[in-house]
Amino acid sequence: MPAHLQVHLIVDNYSTHKTPAIKTWLTKHPRFQLHFTPTSSSWINQVVERWLGFLADQMIRCGTHQNVQALEADIRKWVKNWNEDPKSFIWTKAAEEILDSLARFCRRISGTGRH
Repeated sequence: MPAHLQVHLIVDNYSTHKTPAIKTWLTKHPRFQLHFTPTSSSWINQVVERWLGFLADQMIRCGTHQNVQALEADIRKWVKNWNEDPKSFIWTKAAEEILDSLARFCRRISGTGRH
């Protein structure tokens, strides 16, 4: 990345991004700007992760790229196509289904042997 460009990073609101060591590093590297997601906004992460999953599944994993420039060009093309016909994210599981699944997982990893 050219040194004259600013880098904007979207990070969660965890205190690890606000430690003295991180603040010192950011002070020494002013082109890096942190933008914090609002407290209690984990749904934003879900949307971004799902979108990146589509990108990986539909373009990166199934493609072959001769070099970084070709990969970048393909990603830009995929994003342009996505933006021309964006898809809504629809969460299809009910809260009860999620909680039941979580309970089964907890039982499985607890070592009680009850499934």
